[in-house]
Amino acid sequence: MTTTPDTPETTAIAARPDSSAAVLYVCAERGRLTPTLAARRAEEEGREFATMRKLRLVEVVSDAFGEPDPCHRDGWMRVRELVAEGKVGTVIVRWPAAISPDASHEMRHREIRWLQDQGVEVRYSWAPLAAGGEVK
Repeated sequence: MTTTPDTPETTAIAARPDSSAAVLYVCAERGRLTPTLAARRAEEEGREFATMRKLRLVEVVSDAFGEPDPCHRDGWMRVRELVAEGKVGTVIVRWPAAISPDASHEMRHREIRWLQDQGVEVRYSWAPLAAGGEVK
């Protein structure tokens, strides 16, 4: 069983799933001229990243950009649920700010630690970060 600092519920954690089972998490700021472009690119890039690395996407989860605490977003809570149920071993995001903006980096680190404590890899699909592999 595990609890998180911002979510009082207790969840049973399953054995670590196959790391090739992945969830793609998309949280991108909407542009004024093309409001869906950033999210569409993040999803396309994430799908290509998964294909190139032979990761099987279990689900694509999206959130509206703006809320800094990922635990206050429905989509991120769905990612946590998939992890807690043992359905994914990898979380793919475009870049760190998709989890939480740089100004709220402590929340991002909290979430990455939680995922890693469950045996889940966090992978970035943006090319300059993708080469680095798993987030430490």
